[in-house]
Amino acid sequence: MTPPPEAIQLVRQWIAKAQEDIQAVDSLLRFPEECPAGVVCFHSQQCIEKYVKALLVLHSIPFPKTHDLIDLLRLVPMKARPALPQTDLALLNRYAVESRYPGDWGVITTEEALEAAAVARRLREAIQRILPQDVLQ
Repeated sequence: MTPPPEAIQLVRQWIAKAQEDIQAVDSLLRFPEECPAGVVCFHSQQCIEKYVKALLVLHSIPFPKTHDLIDLLRLVPMKARPALPQTDLALLNRYAVESRYPGDWGVITTEEALEAAAVARRLREAIQRILPQDVLQ
């Protein structure tokens, strides 16, 4: 089943926004000792959230307003679901809220930011491998 052109266009928009997030990560990490680690972690999480939502749009699956990567990925049909380690998703899930709001959690370190960015790049590549090539153009 080929998705309608409107769906393909929306998938591309989700991917474009995800790419902006990873570009922000790359820009911020040019000077890792000076970068706001929480912002890097947030954009790393956002990149993957948007890629997973692109997959859901591609398969015409409605999704709730949530930032939980594990819950979102569970909505993707098994045959279309990329193999993304739950430990990686859980690591990024933490940054959907913790990195943006005050609370009773520890300071996010540069090392955590570097790890979140590496995880986001790895997961992004896994998702890109299963997306139809015409969507990535």
